[in-house]
Amino acid sequence: MTVLSGYDPARVTAGGVAGEVARLAAQAALTFGEELRILRELGLPERDPLVDIGCGTGEVTGRLRAACPGLRVAGVDASLDLLAHARSRGIPLAGGSAGRLPLRSGSAGSVLLRYVLQHLPAPDPVLAEARRVLRPGGLLAVVEVDEALWGLAQPVFPEIEVIHRKAALARRGTGTNRQVVRELPRRLRRAGFTGVVVRPFAVTNDQVPTDSFAAHLGPGQFAPLVADGALSLADLSVAAGVWNRFRADPDAWVLLLGLVIAGYAPGCPDRTPGRTT
Repeated sequence: MTVLSGYDPARVTAGGVAGEVARLAAQAALTFGEELRILRELGLPERDPLVDIGCGTGEVTGRLRAACPGLRVAGVDASLDLLAHARSRGIPLAGGSAGRLPLRSGSAGSVLLRYVLQHLPAPDPVLAEARRVLRPGGLLAVVEVDEALWGLAQPVFPEIEVIHRKAALARRGTGTNRQVVRELPRRLRRAGFTGVVVRPFAVTNDQVPTDSFAAHLGPGQFAPLVADGALSLADLSVAAGVWNRFRADPDAWVLLLGLVIAGYAPGCPDRTPGRTT
């Protein structure tokens, strides 16, 4: 089954595909350490194949391979533009739809869906495919953020909140749903996954520089919406001004909150979170 997506790498941030490549690299650098910690707590099988569905440029796929030398990793993505950047990493890659994976049933020990389901109006076929390719007891890990629970920032700038609301409304019109994480525990259970858990993770600018959060807080995310007419140049100017004021404030504080929703393919009832295989 082909699954339509609201994700266009040329229209996510300023700079087109090149800008998105840079954004994905910054995003991975910011939170990968926390995500890996949770994956290991959930029993990431470091000898069985892991499939990164929606791997994009392979930023996280490559980091997983480096952190877990015994883990065989492979990536699947529908964007040939992003896969072209991933090929230089020497990772096995395949082009294909998340709803019809070019993989044998029961061939994977774990599946990663990182910031993928928020772009799909129908996530259930993708969850069904993830279950199909997992071996019994295999781990499915979904990494997402909720637009209403993304984190905290101090100081607060009320003018940017108006722009974020307009941007969220425009993105929903493309099929993007940045609140899908609220539905995922029940969707995983309905798809047949067992032992479903929710694990939060957080990163602050006490750990990494404030500029590292530009992919999430900077004005680049709004540029395509200006081109589409959903936001004005004045909105973009306000967003840029707020970001510059925030990053220049020595007392500014930001916390980014993410969530890992995980479950296990049926058929191996002794798999429990925290057990390493």
